[in-house]
Amino acid sequence: MKLIVGLGNPGGQYRFTRHNIGFLVVERLAEEFDIDLRTKGFSSLYGKGRIGDEKVIVAEPQTFMNLSGQAVSGLFEYFKIPSPDDLIVVHDDLDLPFTAVRLKAGGGHGGHKGLQSIMERLGQQGFRRVRLGIGRPPVKTMVDSYVLSPFSPEEIQRLPEVVTTAVEAASFMITHGIQAAMNRYHRKDVSNFEEEV
Repeated sequence: MKLIVGLGNPGGQYRFTRHNIGFLVVERLAEEFDIDLRTKGFSSLYGKGRIGDEKVIVAEPQTFMNLSGQAVSGLFEYFKIPSPDDLIVVHDDLDLPFTAVRLKAGGGHGGHKGLQSIMERLGQQGFRRVRLGIGRPPVKTMVDSYVLSPFSPEEIQRLPEVVTTAVEAASFMITHGIQAAMNRYHRKDVSNFEEEV
């Protein structure tokens, strides 16, 4: 069984902010595979279903971002997820430009409070990630307000294609493995980033 978690902040006022792109992707993923995301438990909204031959749990933590680990660890333990390799976290990433979608296994949290919380609660960092580029603000001190700000009108126009690519990449990773997914999706644009597996 795989556990797929999108990171974000609960509440309508955050829906189209940059920090919530993980929510947008898992909601579309759930819709694509007919998974009902309305079950409440473990500080989350979640649903069960299948992607290909794999049983999956898809979840949105209903804690705020910096407490994401509380929800993820509860789901991980209750559903007896076999290993960190079977946890996929979908999250925004300041180190990638907007529209970039990258897959990764393990690594640090890079200052992302949601990832940091998950690592602290699970005691490890070897889970899979779907990294969604949001770019960086022009001034470093503006990061906190930037991630909580809404996408620009130009970004909103391109958001559907980003979400579609992320859903395709995540589902392909689940059915074919991370290396095959990286080989397929990291060639989709001309951006050059070194990825760790």
